[in-house]
Amino acid sequence: MLQTILIGLGAGAAAALLFATVVSGALLAILLFYMAPLPIVIAALGWNHWAGLLAALAAAAALGAIFHPLLFVFFLAAVGLPAWWLGYLALLARPSAAAPDGLDWYPAGNLVLRAALLGAVVVTAGILYLGTDESTFRAALRSGIERAFQVNRPSEGGQISIPGVGDPQRLIEFLVMVLPPAAAVLATLTNLLNLWSAGHIVRISGRLRRPWPDLSAIRFPAYAPLLVALALLGSFLPGLAGTIAGVFAAALLIAFAVMGLAVLHAITRGMRGRLAMLLGTYVLLAIVQWPILVIALLGLAETGINLRGRIAARQPPPSSPSPPSSPL
Repeated sequence: MLQTILIGLGAGAAAALLFATVVSGALLAILLFYMAPLPIVIAALGWNHWAGLLAALAAAAALGAIFHPLLFVFFLAAVGLPAWWLGYLALLARPSAAAPDGLDWYPAGNLVLRAALLGAVVVTAGILYLGTDESTFRAALRSGIERAFQVNRPSEGGQISIPGVGDPQRLIEFLVMVLPPAAAVLATLTNLLNLWSAGHIVRISGRLRRPWPDLSAIRFPAYAPLLVALALLGSFLPGLAGTIAGVFAAALLIAFAVMGLAVLHAITRGMRGRLAMLLGTYVLLAIVQWPILVIALLGLAETGINLRGRIAARQPPPSSPSPPSSPL
């Protein structure tokens, strides 16, 4: 019990420090800011979910006491509790006679899906905080963007001027439109990268209780494509409902892009130039983002028609080693 408390308090202090670095405004500080959930997930995976929960509460309490009381609620809702929940789910298991270790662990594919849904819920909460109707939300978001552009302006009067941009108002309207789904994408990626990093760190330390899953074999529940379809259809609704549905659609498409990458890893096994192919795919995604939609479609196709199974069935079985020749 004492170890759980000490680990939780230490992880909470680390999470609070990582989160607070953003006030410096440095580029590295932004990266550290997005790593704030990492100590919480490490505590949950390496010890138990109570240590993760205590870390989330301790970090939120420290930030609220030092900066602003509202930061307690913001950190806990947007960072602390989602990180703890993912760590909690990752260690869920039930007895299974078929499993090598006698336990059927929470599926890795379900973790990916939950990470996307958590990201969408957090962004939705932020939208509703800014406004409960479309006009109020967009006005608040527009005002925030304009303030960000005017941070270094000596005066507040006149038109907004952005160097290299001919029509600043058009750019601002574009940002108002794309920021909600972009925030959902970023929240989903942050959840996934922190969960993956925490799992690796705890695994290296020898404290990871569950076996490391084969990420190229992850699968989603059968209802996952239906969620994407409903979110995409809902994104065409007018008003705030369409905006929120678009947030869920963006987060779920990232989840299916992860599935698509898993399919790509699986079907290229044994191919010549596999490493160059996979490396080129990741570099392309880092430079040009639109191919992520193609990868997401690959993930959707896998859920519907089992591409990995079909391709594996067509591949010849591995040849057995020939017996050594007799010296006689």
